[in-house]
Amino acid sequence: MSLDASSALGSSAADALPKPLPGRDTVIQYGMALLTIVLIAAPLLPVLYQSFLDRALYDSGQQLTLGNFGRLLRTDGFALVIWNTFVFATLTTVISQTLGTLAAVLFGRTDMPFARLFGELFLWPIYLSALVLSFGWYTIYGPAGYLTLLVQSIFDGAPWNLYSLPGMAMIAGVSQAPVAYIYCMSSASITDPTLEEAARVTGAGTLRTLWRITLPLLMPAIAYSAVLNFTVGLELLAIPLVFGDPAGITVLTTFLYNNGVASARPDHGLVATAAVLMLAVVCVLVWLQGRLLGNTRRFVTLGGKATRPRPFRLNNLRWPLCIVSAIYITATVVMPIGALLLRAFTSLLSPMVPISEVLTLGNFANILEYPVYPRSIWNSLIVSSVGGVVATAMVALIAIIVLRSDFRWRGALHYVALFPRAVPGVVAGIGFFYAFALVPGLGGLRNTIWILVAAFTMHFIPVGLGAVAPMLLQMSPDFDRAARTQGADWWTTSRRIVLPLLRPALVACFIILFITFFKEYTTAIFLFAPGSEVIGTTLLQAWTQGEVGLVSALATIQILVIGVCVTAARTFLGVKLYG
Repeated sequence: MSLDASSALGSSAADALPKPLPGRDTVIQYGMALLTIVLIAAPLLPVLYQSFLDRALYDSGQQLTLGNFGRLLRTDGFALVIWNTFVFATLTTVISQTLGTLAAVLFGRTDMPFARLFGELFLWPIYLSALVLSFGWYTIYGPAGYLTLLVQSIFDGAPWNLYSLPGMAMIAGVSQAPVAYIYCMSSASITDPTLEEAARVTGAGTLRTLWRITLPLLMPAIAYSAVLNFTVGLELLAIPLVFGDPAGITVLTTFLYNNGVASARPDHGLVATAAVLMLAVVCVLVWLQGRLLGNTRRFVTLGGKATRPRPFRLNNLRWPLCIVSAIYITATVVMPIGALLLRAFTSLLSPMVPISEVLTLGNFANILEYPVYPRSIWNSLIVSSVGGVVATAMVALIAIIVLRSDFRWRGALHYVALFPRAVPGVVAGIGFFYAFALVPGLGGLRNTIWILVAAFTMHFIPVGLGAVAPMLLQMSPDFDRAARTQGADWWTTSRRIVLPLLRPALVACFIILFITFFKEYTTAIFLFAPGSEVIGTTLLQAWTQGEVGLVSALATIQILVIGVCVTAARTFLGVKLYG
């Protein structure tokens, strides 16, 4: 037999051998990537599909059409809806960026008394849902609010009106100001303090150094957080629903709510088309965030030594600015939350009636009388606990695949995992509603809390990655290499070395996700049914029924649970949340 014939025979025999099965690493990596793609694409594709149908996607006889887009644009008042949305988001961004930047400078870079305490209190609106904050502001500053009635009794009128676009934007701006504060503080912590020292040496005073050196260095962080806050302003539902709807002010989120959940006969084509429009706009904004984040690396200056910047001396302005800061914190954080808590323990909250005469536990007793309220609390705890564990496990796997593996598609997986940043909660809820109605076999889960677990997990994957990825990037790859040289595969290395070292970040991730799930409501309003209510949806229902006492009691329970989580995380676990 010739050499060529022998080679051909050997090659043929090799081709005839069965191909080896994929290894455990490959199965885990591809399986996780497929699960992530399905979880994220599942709610988006049905919304897009529904926008091109002439009737509900679960009805028979649908036909493809572009008519929904034209019909949306011709809807009476829709141009005003778009204008209101733009104005509301713009005002929210201006207010939040101004407050957040000033707070970052005052609380983080000056010698103002009680700066650290003010910084902690300044962050509290980010821990609570906009829904609870709306109720707090209504309780103290609404038309029948405690402070409003007190001011009216003295001056024959209150100088504020929350039932307007500026009033709504003030509440939203205060609730989003911590975002700008966090980004500015993070940026300030990595800038080179020698630039400020050089300005001082040349004779520049505090205000001049702040204006010419510090603020320009913060501009990338200000710009990035401004786009983020503008995006959030487009997505907010609670504030426009509580204060805008009664005044006839409609924005895009309340347009979706009123034509979807609150409508006796939902117009699915119109709702889906408006949701696609919102998704497209937010996608563009998230892309812009990415570009701005890339550009910030060109502006941040890093010194050669790890020096701590010297606080600016305020001299005679220390105590006046401290008093102004105390008034702001009291008016925007302490009083709204405090009034809401106080209202939960009273039958009526009015300056005309002594509080001692209206103290009661009746609001909490009423919660126990109706099964829907305890059930919503219990459901929220289950969704937050189980969902937090599931989402944390999923985030951990995505993170180690993207950042600590040789997976071929890790870059694409990273992009897909971050894409839910561009999916508003309202759109995610609509999408999961359509997906579970469309896919055979999933209808039984549609009215259970497990659809909420899936929807919340999908929506907040980027939040979890933000808690895990930084620590994973700081871990030396030498640990992985040492294990691999001893014969361990990728999964063994990840399970035995990487994940145990990552435990503090995973604890922080779980706590952040627990809090986020517990306060979430926008995704749930399109998905809940009798038996699967959560606190957020029950709060909305009680509010529409005028049950102010029940709303305050439920909101108090939510505040207490979140407060315990934040305190335990910071005090006992040493976990730094958000800030």
